[in-house]
Amino acid sequence: MKKPENNGYVKRTQKDYSLSFKLQLIEEIECGYLTKSQEKAKYGIQGDSTISTWLKKYGKFDWEYREPQEMKKITPEQRIIELEQKVKLLEKQKERAEHLAERADKKVIIFDMLVNMAEKEYDISIRKNYKPELSKTTKKNTKKH
Repeated sequence: MKKPENNGYVKRTQKDYSLSFKLQLIEEIECGYLTKSQEKAKYGIQGDSTISTWLKKYGKFDWEYREPQEMKKITPEQRIIELEQKVKLLEKQKERAEHLAERADKKVIIFDMLVNMAEKEYDISIRKNYKPELSKTTKKNTKKH
């Protein structure tokens, strides 16, 4: 049985790269000097997601939710249009979040009413009633210096 020929190819893992190398590479990308694919070719990084993983882990930006886009020159007018679209999207998201919060508040009110009805109907106490002294001592015991 023959051993496979190596031909100078060395399989590498992320552990082979120093932290300073990763941070330098991330800085070059975040400053806009090179793209991820250019960095990958420049330094011979083999994994497709290696640089993305480093950006998520060590980068200053929120790369996980960033939309991929070409590095191109955009005019101020285009930038304004993009920002207006983002504002509209954020307003829609805010409206949705407010709607969900209002709905949750209504659910809490209905749940509270149901608990009250059940307590009256069955003459039992469903809610837990903590004595003020107990809650104060519990808070003291949980705080450790």
